[in-house]
Amino acid sequence: MGLLTIIRKNRLKAQEMRILFLGLDNAGKTTILKYISHEDTSATSPTLGFNIKTLALPSSPYTLNIWDVGGQRTLRPYWRNYFEQTDAVVWVVDSADRMRMQDCKEELRGLLSEDRLAGASLLVFANKQDLPGALNISEIIASLDLNGIKSHHWKIFPCSAMTGANVFEGLDWVVSDVAGRLYYYSSTSLDSSSVSRPHDINTSPAPV
Repeated sequence: MGLLTIIRKNRLKAQEMRILFLGLDNAGKTTILKYISHEDTSATSPTLGFNIKTLALPSSPYTLNIWDVGGQRTLRPYWRNYFEQTDAVVWVVDSADRMRMQDCKEELRGLLSEDRLAGASLLVFANKQDLPGALNISEIIASLDLNGIKSHHWKIFPCSAMTGANVFEGLDWVVSDVAGRLYYYSSTSLDSSSVSRPHDINTSPAPV
């Protein structure tokens, strides 16, 4: 029995996925997670440390352990503390923040060069598509040079954390992509009404 087979069987028993939500500050990471969890999205304060959400999915065999880490420049050095055993990275982009697209691109490329994120699925949420002046998908792909990414399997979804447009579709893709890589069977589609949230944790950043 090969090592990969042993790893897959162990993960199959656990039926868990570790997903890391990252992006620049004010991109809408926490608001997306609130929408997924059926919480009020009208008032969201900046994440000054990290949030952990464990989502049980009755419509699929998987439990998602989602880590939402603050994106302020002073917090970005802490990101590397959360890379271990990450199955997928969800990179949230503020589509209306044209001035920081280069910063967004550089931070994303830095993440993808990390050895501990090697092989992780990459979901890009082009958030705030409901705002006037938001870049479209083609513009964001070009701005972030997504077509140049060869090290990770990726897909981009236009979305709105406020309306929920394409949020579950994107989450469904990343769960299916991880499942296809780590498990012997693929996931079922996620139903927004079937997501339950056993517990949340909100805490300060871990020491560097």
